[in-house]
Amino acid sequence: MDLIGLGTRVDIEFFLDPHCQRKQLEVKTDDGKRQMQYVYYDGEDVMGTVLLKLKKSGKVEHQGIRLEFIGQIEMLNDRSTIHEFINLSKLLAFPGELTESTSIDFHFPNVEKPYESYIGINVKLRYFLRLTIIKRFTNTVSERDICVHQLSQFPEINNSIKMEVGIEDCLHIEFEYNKSKYHLKDVIVGKIYFLLVRIKIKHMEIAILKKESTGSGPNIYAENETIAKYEIMDGAPVRGESIPIRLFLGGYDLTPTMKDVQRKFSVRYFLNLVLVDEEERRYFKQQEIVLWRKPDKSKPKNPAKQYAHFEPASHTSVTTTSRMENSITQDQISSSGGDGIENENSSPGNNSAADSPSE
Repeated sequence: MDLIGLGTRVDIEFFLDPHCQRKQLEVKTDDGKRQMQYVYYDGEDVMGTVLLKLKKSGKVEHQGIRLEFIGQIEMLNDRSTIHEFINLSKLLAFPGELTESTSIDFHFPNVEKPYESYIGINVKLRYFLRLTIIKRFTNTVSERDICVHQLSQFPEINNSIKMEVGIEDCLHIEFEYNKSKYHLKDVIVGKIYFLLVRIKIKHMEIAILKKESTGSGPNIYAENETIAKYEIMDGAPVRGESIPIRLFLGGYDLTPTMKDVQRKFSVRYFLNLVLVDEEERRYFKQQEIVLWRKPDKSKPKNPAKQYAHFEPASHTSVTTTSRMENSITQDQISSSGGDGIENENSSPGNNSAADSPSE
C-alpha cells in the first residue's frame, strides 16, 4: 500500500519508433537475459515520446520531470566504477502535478555516439535514456537502452598476411590469409603449406579468439574467449601438402575491433593456429586481425556522420620467419592435459568442417 505517497504511482513507457521504420536487434544483457533494442548510428537524432500513466486516481506532485541521454562505461567486476562520456539533459516539465496520464515528446538532435555498444565479460558500454520524475522524498526513475552500431568505410589498405613459422630442424610451415581486415559478415580465406615435417602431427585446428582487456597500467585485467574452433586437418601431413582455410564470420556474435576506448578497455581478435602431435603437445601461433562493421545496404548514407575511420594500419602484409611457440612443457602435459591456451576449453568447440558457416 502507498500510505504516505512514497510508492511508485506512475508507469513510464518510451516510444522511439512510432512509424516502425527503425531496425531492432535482440541484445544479450549482462544478466544473461535478452531484450529487443533499436539500432542507432553516430550523428542520428534520438527522438520519441514518453508516456506517463497514473496507476490509480489522484494526483502526483513532482519537482520537475527530467530526461537524459547517457553514454557510459561500466566495469562489471566493480559496479561502483562508472564513466560517463555523454550526458545530454532536457527538462520536460516544470514543477507541478500530474492529475492524469499524459505524453511528452522529446528530441535530441544530431547526437554524437562515438563508440559501438558492447557487453563483455568485465565491461559494458551502453547508451540509454533515463527519465526522472523528481519528488520530495523518492524519485521515480525509468531507463530505456538503445543499441549503437559504429560503421566504417572500406579500408584503403588491406594487405594479406603471410608468415613462415617453425621449430628448428623439426617443423616449418607457411600460412597465408587473404586479408588483415575483415567486416563482420566476411569470409576468411587462407592456406597452410607444410615445408618441413619431422614431428608426428596428429591434427591441426584454427580458432577465433577474442581478447578483452580492461584497466590501465599495472591494473590491467585480460579475458580470453574462444568464439569458434575448427579442426582443419586430421592425420599426419607430408612435405609440400597444402591445407585450405575458409571461415565464415557471419554466424558468430562478433563486434568491431575496439582499441583503448576512453582509456578504459580494448577488444581485439586473433586467429589461433594450433598443431597437436601424437604426444599431445600443442604448438600454436596467433595472428591479430581487425574486424569492422560494413554499412547495411538499407542504411541511408550520411558520410559526414555515420562513418568511423581506421587508424593507420598496423597489420600490413607480413613475410617473416619466426619460431613457433610450444605452448607447454612435457611436465605440464600430465598435469594440465596439454592445453596451453587460456580459456581454450572454456567455450565449447565446434567440430564442423572449416568451410562451413555455423548457422
